[in-house]
Amino acid sequence: MKIMKFGGTSVGKPERMAEIRKLITKDDETKIIVLSALSGTTNALTEISDALSKGDREEAKKRIDALESHYQNFIVELLKDETYFKKAKETLAEHFEFLNIILKISYSEALNKDILAQGELLSTKLFSIYLNEQEIAHVWLPALEFMSIDQNNEPQVASIREKLSKLLDIHKGTQLFVTQGYICRNAKGEIDNLKRGGSDYSASLIAAAVDASVCEIWTDISGMHNNDPRVVKDTKPVKHLCFEEAAELAYFGAKILHPASIWPAQYFNFPVRLLNTMEPDAPGTLIERDSDSEGVKAIAAKDFITAIKIKSSRMLLAYGFLRKVFEVFEKYQTSIDMVTTSEVAVSLTIDNDTYLNDIIRELEMFGSIEIDKAQTIVSIVGYHVAKTENLLAKVFDSLTEIPVRMVSFGGSQHNISILVAHEHKEKTLQLLSHGLFD
Repeated sequence: MKIMKFGGTSVGKPERMAEIRKLITKDDETKIIVLSALSGTTNALTEISDALSKGDREEAKKRIDALESHYQNFIVELLKDETYFKKAKETLAEHFEFLNIILKISYSEALNKDILAQGELLSTKLFSIYLNEQEIAHVWLPALEFMSIDQNNEPQVASIREKLSKLLDIHKGTQLFVTQGYICRNAKGEIDNLKRGGSDYSASLIAAAVDASVCEIWTDISGMHNNDPRVVKDTKPVKHLCFEEAAELAYFGAKILHPASIWPAQYFNFPVRLLNTMEPDAPGTLIERDSDSEGVKAIAAKDFITAIKIKSSRMLLAYGFLRKVFEVFEKYQTSIDMVTTSEVAVSLTIDNDTYLNDIIRELEMFGSIEIDKAQTIVSIVGYHVAKTENLLAKVFDSLTEIPVRMVSFGGSQHNISILVAHEHKEKTLQLLSHGLFD
């Protein structure tokens, strides 16, 4: 069984849905198609929810009407048969009736999750209607009946496998299923989600649950590039990555793949392919257990980083000092990306400053605190890259013009990370590309 996940840009226009239809009917292998919301929908739903949270029902209503108008125009172009067009109109009426009803309901976080779920439900229902119009046999599979997370927001893989297996058994002989990415149920049975980029995660979890032959992630880019194509000219797709390399790149800024989607593939050992809906014949990127070569494969950058320096000549050498520092971040559920230490200071970085003021307040009991916001982590990734001869020298020879704030070397065999101010990000990526690839 093959899993094929299509992102928002891949389903964002009627003609794109027509291209997906061609891709999913190329062969007779059983497939589960995982769809994101139409491009722009999740942002629009977030804006509706934000307006409601502020009590601005007039603004929420305006945004609901604008989104409905977009969908009405979408189905006019998508469907030609009056019978199926009518079904699509009824589907839109059902979901936008819900969005209009919530204008009269008190806002809550549970309601927010209900609002955000509408995007994937709409995209899959409309695609299912389109497939029916095209006389393509399939089953619309509700993700809310099998995708679940526990009280720690971790996916319940065993439960997902059991529930999904039962649903598939009901439809034995069916070769095509359409389901939603991103949405799930939480430990309370409420509608929830796997956070931004969660459709990749959904596809990977589904692939793990059904022992898939491959999990294909279809976007508008031909695989993972060796640098950011928005910043660096003449980047190239990386044809092959091992799981460790892909995980480092995804976590440290490569936008094409959700970082969490790697671990199910790694744990259950199924390959992942990153492919381009607009260029379906391009080889893309294959991610699997073994690496095909050592050395630098790609460079990625992660923005919105905050650096925190704790200076304390009195306490740094004291037993348990670092543990106490890390406990502060654990208390506020804030993960740390990079860490460096000296005799009198500890520097570290975080990518979530939600609780920054609380963290600073507690850290001040250990010493003086310095904060640098608007930083960027630039990561050089490749299999056993930390062992590559003279690589560190090449990195710093390339960056003689750049003030480097921190360096992380040796924590991972597959990653060398440096911290620079965001204003130096583009120049850093360009210089590294020239120094390491040219």
